[in-house]
Amino acid sequence: MSTQSSQWPALPWNEWAATADTLHMWTQIVGKTRLALTPLQNHWWNVPLYVTAHGLGTSAMPCGGDVLDIEFDFLTHHLHLRHGSGPEASLPLRAQSVASFYKKYLVCLDSLGVDVRINPMPVEVPNPIRFDLDTVHDAYDPVYAQRFWRVLVDAERIFKRFGTGFLGKISPVHFFWGSFDLAVTRFSGRPAPPREGADGIQREAYSHEVISAGFWPGNGGYGAAAFYAYAAPVPEGLGQVAIRPRAAGWDATLGEFIFKYDALLAETSPDVALMEFLTSTYEAAADLAKWDRSTLERQ
Repeated sequence: MSTQSSQWPALPWNEWAATADTLHMWTQIVGKTRLALTPLQNHWWNVPLYVTAHGLGTSAMPCGGDVLDIEFDFLTHHLHLRHGSGPEASLPLRAQSVASFYKKYLVCLDSLGVDVRINPMPVEVPNPIRFDLDTVHDAYDPVYAQRFWRVLVDAERIFKRFGTGFLGKISPVHFFWGSFDLAVTRFSGRPAPPREGADGIQREAYSHEVISAGFWPGNGGYGAAAFYAYAAPVPEGLGQVAIRPRAAGWDATLGEFIFKYDALLAETSPDVALMEFLTSTYEAAADLAKWDRSTLERQ
């Protein structure tokens, strides 16, 4: 069996930044619907989206006496809204402003009898613009939207393989629409000290010690797609530990390990290189933080 996937398409940030920024807002609209329809789970696990066979989706959400799921389909380039009882609606994914998308989205919800109230102000972005007023973000390149999804498919595949050896508490592999990244998180089982200056979202997310890894496309000013890994709280000396592969390393500005996506593409086997990054960063953080690895890991 080959150890390398034939996927892993090129994803240069400068080629699709405008599309990514628009798609980020669209996913927040759908994500806030999931937030409104689902009960709180630990660490906000009730709010992310999930990689699907065609894109990103909510999974089934309780909706009155029915269930509702919403999916970004990056093969047909439509947003699908489906009731478990049969009725459905959709709108095309194409170049259009966030305000236009939001208006059409609300019409779709209304046509299905979905009564939900969401906060129209984006989160976790600088200078947010209300969804209904945002005519700035209006790009959609279907080629790059599909490439992004294909990267998420392969990243999820490796993240899930990485998780098979961990017996402790571990999150699903899920897509956080606030930060626009795919993530998976391991827990030591110990409560974490309070984070200085943390808001309610962070207090819930980081209530316990974690080691997390993920992928994000370069938004937030970073400007390049990358895999990341971090520990919270950060154990002393973590930034001085050598990790694998050699192209990966500690980013002092971000306070986490970074393996740029272009460096992954340059590897002989991207799958193997990504697994090395996930494994070596976890081991470094777990050892320095004195996690009980003999109990938490499959021997």
